[in-house]
Amino acid sequence: MKILNQKIELGQSVQIKMDFARLNTRSKIEVPIIVERGKKPGPCILLIGGIHGDETNGVEIVRQIVTRGLNKPERGTVICIPLLNVFGFLNQSREFPDGRDLNRVFPGSKTGSLASRFAYYVLKEIMPHVDFAIDFHAGGASRFNAPQIRIVPDHLELKKLSDVFNAPFTLYSKNISGSFRNSCDKLNIKMLLFEGGKSLDLNDTVTNEAVEGTKRFLDHLEMLNSRKKTSIPKKNTIYIEKSNWVRAKYSGMFHGLTTIGSYVDKGDLLATISDPYGKIEHKVKAPHAGFIINVNDAPIIYQGDAIFHISTKLEHE
Repeated sequence: MKILNQKIELGQSVQIKMDFARLNTRSKIEVPIIVERGKKPGPCILLIGGIHGDETNGVEIVRQIVTRGLNKPERGTVICIPLLNVFGFLNQSREFPDGRDLNRVFPGSKTGSLASRFAYYVLKEIMPHVDFAIDFHAGGASRFNAPQIRIVPDHLELKKLSDVFNAPFTLYSKNISGSFRNSCDKLNIKMLLFEGGKSLDLNDTVTNEAVEGTKRFLDHLEMLNSRKKTSIPKKNTIYIEKSNWVRAKYSGMFHGLTTIGSYVDKGDLLATISDPYGKIEHKVKAPHAGFIINVNDAPIIYQGDAIFHISTKLEHE
């Protein structure tokens, strides 16, 4: 295996520094790529976080996988990139300094914008080696996602892998043009997109769901170190075919009253929206039954803001 002109043999552990750009102070920005190869040949899996710089929980998930030694495979290769968008991480921002969303510029360009160049080299240098990938994300704009996997509909191989990962929820969603997931699909790389928690936040429950799911994924591929034990969830993942957003009808102070991941019936009280002066309080009720898969955690909201994401149709329902 050769990444960025560095050869990595079976049984080797290597950290490669990806350096494509500098800050405007001329300081280097290096993205560590942690490569662990087993002594026996096998598949290659990429575990990546921080494509969006403010989604710190994704970074934490991959960090824990590394610190627990889960990335040291019995066979094959595990490539970990805990933090791809170092620029955004430093600025606590979703975007690159050029204002672009890295997850909308794939496959990128060697001579394009800063974000586009990063996308180009990730696909050119790393992805030709990869058979499987898990991309860890969190909800943006104070919206907290229940731990979930997202896959395209009617893809039996991805569905099998999602069953193995066994997050609390699996959502069917189409690939977005310019996304990393879309480029991986075109390269025939089997990717699971994990969503959990919210931006600029660390959540132990979300992290644990992701780490345990990754262990099951590695174990399924016969890559997990035999000294590491997997857990079996009490319930199988719930497949959601369709869902929709409940939007605020009023502006004001937002008081959520539901638990993420819970099931609600039509008419259940979800939240209240009040003015700051104690005069007005509006009730937000569930428009239909379903699972709460995303909740807006912002204390202040405006009319039209997305506040709850609720399933409308489950698989085989």
